[in-house]
Amino acid sequence: MSVFKEQKSQRQEETTEVNTVDLEDGEIIEKETNIEDKKKESLNLSVAPEPRPRTKRSAKMNIQQRDDISEVESREITEGSVTDTEALEDRSLQNTTSSLQADSDGDIDSGSTELDYTRFGSVNNLYSNHTMSGSMMSLYSVGDFGSVNVSGQIQFSLQYDSRKEELHVRVCRCQDLAPARKNRSDPYVKLYLLPDNTSHSKRKTSVKRKTLNPVYDETVKYKVRKSDLLARVLSVSVWHMERVRRNLFLGEVEVQLNQCDWSQSKPAWYPLQPRVQMNPEAVLSRGTILLTLKFIPPGSEEGGFPLTGELHIWLKEIVGLLPPKRGTPNISVKSVILPDESGVSGQQTRVVRGSVSPVFNHTMVYDGLQSVDLIQACVEITVWNTSSCLGGVHLSTGSGVSYGQKVCWMDSTEEEISLWNTVIQNPNNWVDISLPVRTNLQLS
Repeated sequence: MSVFKEQKSQRQEETTEVNTVDLEDGEIIEKETNIEDKKKESLNLSVAPEPRPRTKRSAKMNIQQRDDISEVESREITEGSVTDTEALEDRSLQNTTSSLQADSDGDIDSGSTELDYTRFGSVNNLYSNHTMSGSMMSLYSVGDFGSVNVSGQIQFSLQYDSRKEELHVRVCRCQDLAPARKNRSDPYVKLYLLPDNTSHSKRKTSVKRKTLNPVYDETVKYKVRKSDLLARVLSVSVWHMERVRRNLFLGEVEVQLNQCDWSQSKPAWYPLQPRVQMNPEAVLSRGTILLTLKFIPPGSEEGGFPLTGELHIWLKEIVGLLPPKRGTPNISVKSVILPDESGVSGQQTRVVRGSVSPVFNHTMVYDGLQSVDLIQACVEITVWNTSSCLGGVHLSTGSGVSYGQKVCWMDSTEEEISLWNTVIQNPNNWVDISLPVRTNLQLS
């Protein structure tokens, strides 16, 4: 029995060894197979086929077309250049200067700062939608002033096209300009129709290189109604274009358009002036309000009417408001007779959308007034763009006192006082009034 057991155990051991060898060989084969598969996968990943473009030829044509277009645009930009070399320099000048621009369309002379928000009395947001972001040349610009002694003159003409309601300014030439760099200047002319000093009002001529007597013969146009011109000032300034530094101020001219003789359209010469100091009236005026007032004393009409005095305010229109920086204007007008202890006597017009010269033709009537009340009262008329107050007018005697008490809103200007006295002295008669919209109004 022991012999059979030993033989059986030997056969089992041999079988086990064979199985072990087979298992090890199988594992080795599997490992080698896995390694080869991984190598194939890595080879496939590293040599991934590049996708073919679907329209390779048309893509090249598009690139060529874009190059052609860019070349045409470049030629158009430098169309006024004398030589190809100067054209290339002008293009380089524009590209170099573009990164340094500060205002809306890229004049370095227009400055990098805006006029600070200013609070006038109780008015918190008069400048909220009308910041001085443009370059009002010498009024607000932080360009390089004073480094060049202003000399010379500029020739331009003014013409108003009544049919198109356009102001045409033809800039003809400059003469004997001051040399800015190495006895030469690269001058251009910049224009604004004040008090609007935003990009809406900005116009520029081309740059004339290396000359003190540039000839432009270029016409700029402003879409503006004839009635708006009464409150506008045309500002014309000459600048030297610098490559990397601030542009240099060469002089300016300001023309009060309400004093122009529109029957004359021939070009005229204007001597260039040094920097003009800031005019407070130009800052504090934001358009012109046109209205008509009439006071009807009690019992002055047939039948003893009205029983109490009535003040009729016929609000016609507002001309020349500054456009908001963002969005379209939504203009309305509010009125109130001060002092207003009840707080409910205010009236308001409808909202006129999308116009900086809105027409209302709206009549407001206030009763319960006596003739003596007009000495103590103040008519406050304010202009609003949505919820922002743009300014207004105060019609009063301007005494600063109402019924024995000091009040801030009796702050009328001399012009407002004069017109209000005319209303008081001419009962039952309409009095036409045209006043600037003030931003320094002391609101109640």
